Amino acid sequence: MKAVDVRAMTPDQLNDELAKLKKEQFNLRFQKATGQLEKTARVKEIRRDIARIKTIAAEKTAGSKA
Repeated sequence: MKAVDVRAMTPDQLNDELAKLKKEQFNLRFQKATGQLEKTARVKEIRRDIARIKTIAAEKTAGSKA
């Protein structure tokens, strides 16, 4: 997911995407624990996407208050 794509989203879309990514992260943790995880790099991608969404959401809320 690119930052440009995230910036184009509305706050509601950001919250929905964040929930979806957290659910996927949860599932990946279970796959890792049971030895079923095939794409180990996906864990890092999800973590970064979550951070990216949280950062841009914070920027949008800070920008709207200013």
